[in-house]
Amino acid sequence: MSPSRTTLRTAVGTVSAAVLATSTLAGAPAANSAAPSPTTGVASPQQLAAEFPDVKFVDIEGDGGITLKANVFTPGDAAPGRRYPLIVLPTSWGMPQIEYVVQAKKLADAGYVVVGYNSRGFWQSGGQIETAGPPDIADASKVIDWALAHTAADPAKVGMGGVSYGAGISLLTSAFDKRVKAVAALSGWADLIDSIYSGRTQHQQAAALLGGLGAVTGRPSPELRTILKNFLASDLAKEGDMIKWGAKRSPVTYLDKINANGAAIMLGNAWGDSLFPPNQYADFYEKLKGPKRLEFRPGDHATAEGLGLLGLPNDTWDHTKRWFDRYLKGADNGVDREAPVQLKSRSTGAYEGYKSWKDVPSGNRRIALNGTQRIRTNRDSGANGGTIFLSSLLDQFFRLPPMASIPLLPRSAAAVWQSERYTSAQHVRGTAKLHTTVTSTAESGTGIAYLYDVGPLGLGKLVSHAPFTFHDKAAGKPFGVDLELFSTAYDVPAGHRLAVVVDSVDPLYIEHNPSGAKLTFSSPANDPSWVSVPVRD
Repeated sequence: MSPSRTTLRTAVGTVSAAVLATSTLAGAPAANSAAPSPTTGVASPQQLAAEFPDVKFVDIEGDGGITLKANVFTPGDAAPGRRYPLIVLPTSWGMPQIEYVVQAKKLADAGYVVVGYNSRGFWQSGGQIETAGPPDIADASKVIDWALAHTAADPAKVGMGGVSYGAGISLLTSAFDKRVKAVAALSGWADLIDSIYSGRTQHQQAAALLGGLGAVTGRPSPELRTILKNFLASDLAKEGDMIKWGAKRSPVTYLDKINANGAAIMLGNAWGDSLFPPNQYADFYEKLKGPKRLEFRPGDHATAEGLGLLGLPNDTWDHTKRWFDRYLKGADNGVDREAPVQLKSRSTGAYEGYKSWKDVPSGNRRIALNGTQRIRTNRDSGANGGTIFLSSLLDQFFRLPPMASIPLLPRSAAAVWQSERYTSAQHVRGTAKLHTTVTSTAESGTGIAYLYDVGPLGLGKLVSHAPFTFHDKAAGKPFGVDLELFSTAYDVPAGHRLAVVVDSVDPLYIEHNPSGAKLTFSSPANDPSWVSVPVRD
């Protein structure tokens, strides 16, 4: 099943609007004197230079001789012979080179040389989109080379950072360039396949958005076009090639190199990230050996740090600066003595500190998935993970996650189990896990598991969810399914209960259920089915 033309048009339109809006707003501090171009919606270098006299727009030769469009901010007190820490910021997927100008100016005012550059294949930079492949990593090192040769940058104090694509490139570069001493990777990925193919299920809206945005703002390489085509067409014959392609672009593949180089790494992400769910970042964080920090906040992809790109108060960027101050300048600001895992609750908006990711939950509440329930596939029960970006933004700013009336869910299309009512609040923290036995009438199929907070009137608010897909199963023969739901921090009020729902259709994902197929969920006596919910007492 591949996305319709309407889906792709919607994806391209949505992201294009977001990019142009963000790009325009990124020049918002210059709005009075530097109006964005009516053609692109992006302020020109000349317009930005008038507002930011400290910025210098340059061309940097990237890998293979291509041109990378870049901008350089230098501290105002720069003098011959004086050296400053360097921060390199590759742009996000589809973003123009002015993405970081506001934060770059702030960092320069704080004593950093900052070089932001447009990643290859996007906007005015040369080359094609390589999706954080080897040429992108070589580009990052070339930018460092250029900065050390042409600015007052200190070769012993090199940092990298960025949002989304810039985060991934920064992490990957820390594996291959020993000069990188500190990284701030915001809304990035550690495992690309586990991000957009978790549970062996294609994240349809996420992939369509990335592909559409790449086509609008850049020049996708033939390799990327082929990968996206096969991915969205559910070509299982090409699954192995896709996994190898993704592994080559995943920081977790180079974990030993990253640990050996020892850069101080800060990871930040959102609970509802539609592109790079938090689980894969948390798993990667636990395996890092050097100085490290993990931060999760409410929101969707890049929304936690997005307002900071516009110059508005933003704790993500504040924490990023403190990280660089500590590990590039050597400032004794206490960030290394704080609890390294910082979680912001979706329910309260308050930060909680933990010694490690595994210490986040102090216990588990098990919900028994008793009995046998059978559902018809190819029917949307009404339970779903929401709409990419929109749903998590509503949760971030208004605490309105996707909802469903649990009593009204059609039992022919959704299997439903509920806990008893809780007499005290349940502080869900971490990763819920599902174990069940499935029997299918077809060899392939897809299920989506949801965890809902259910109030007295039966209205369920989505706590978490995750998809799973299976292939090559014998029809009518039971098999086990173990699934991790996406990590979260959510408070279930006293008097509410939790509901577990499994159906077969969700607009976020490509499903693999043949027409007329049925799924049966059972709980054998020798292998009971359950969902384990992590809680903080």
